[in-house]
Amino acid sequence: MTDGLLACVAELPLVDHHCHGLVRTELDRTSFEELLTEADTVSPLGTTLFDSLIGLAVRRWCAPVLDLPPHAEPDDYLARRAELGAAEVNRRFVRATGSTDLLVDGGFRPEQLTTADELAALAGVRTHEIVRLEALAEDVVRAGTSAADFAVHCASALRGHDRAVGCKSIAAYRVGLRLAGARPTEADVRAAAGRWLCEVDRSDVVRLADETLHRFLVWLAIDLRLPVQFHVGYGDADLDLAQCDPLLLTDLLRATQHSGIPVLLLHNYPFHRQAGYLAQVFPHVFVDVGLATHHAGRRGGSLIAETLEITPFGKFLYSSDAFGLAEHYHLGAMQFRHGLSDFLSAGITENSWTPSDAERIFGLVAFHNARRVYQLTNTAS
Repeated sequence: MTDGLLACVAELPLVDHHCHGLVRTELDRTSFEELLTEADTVSPLGTTLFDSLIGLAVRRWCAPVLDLPPHAEPDDYLARRAELGAAEVNRRFVRATGSTDLLVDGGFRPEQLTTADELAALAGVRTHEIVRLEALAEDVVRAGTSAADFAVHCASALRGHDRAVGCKSIAAYRVGLRLAGARPTEADVRAAAGRWLCEVDRSDVVRLADETLHRFLVWLAIDLRLPVQFHVGYGDADLDLAQCDPLLLTDLLRATQHSGIPVLLLHNYPFHRQAGYLAQVFPHVFVDVGLATHHAGRRGGSLIAETLEITPFGKFLYSSDAFGLAEHYHLGAMQFRHGLSDFLSAGITENSWTPSDAERIFGLVAFHNARRVYQLTNTAS
């Protein structure tokens, strides 16, 4: 959709620096609506997610991609989706984004979603791996390790991801973001791993939720020169939002700033202004508002503008955080293009910057920043 967009915004490509796979199966209305929300289930009180900003955005912006008129009724939309089939729907929406590269976190529900290679074939784009650190550690435990060998096995496993361009921490979901700055000692890691292994033996549940080990994994990624993403803010009901303010990471950011390894704060809503502050004051911190932009529908542009109040343009990246539904890819890209175009157009009208400034700024945010941060190569301009 190019209606009302600055020419540069409509034409330049995107690098989606954080996204996930897509469902391969057909979806009924309940299954579709469950993927429109971060809630565990669709509300049982007789409401519908089509009566939300994201639901209205699907009808307005996604319907034409499926050869329907804008604002198609939900039942008509879902019938057309079923008629085309999941593979064709996924192909259309991902290709409509204008992306050249997708940085894929495949560590959540991998058995249910397309792989990075499947996404690449589907959409005709390059894909790159983002390693979910907690999933890596949990796989190490399932494979069998001792407390003494845990650290070396994790390091070996991470080195084995030779296609990885970065890592992701979901400490926000497990222990919150109040992570200490100090690098854990070998004794600290061994003791924490021992406690975790005892808990696994007792409960038969392999789920990492130990502040020391989350911090160890972050430092491990930094030692291996891999950028580290953090889930921040908005997410599902499994997290405590009060513990997901990025300001809680301040001690860790102070401790890691001299490493030269980028730290990427993902999502950030409703803490996007705090994230912008951190991106301004710490040289290695970068931010996005992925996930929130497509859920906010027509208000996505406001989130972008608020984040950019003090965030340097060289520290802001595009992401969709698309998960499950291909519509998330399309809406993420479309809302991002429209929101940033509105922001840049207003500045041109007010003579705050020139059209050439606007084109340069969009290029930074859309793809240059991600290419620099993740050292992406062989990427068309």
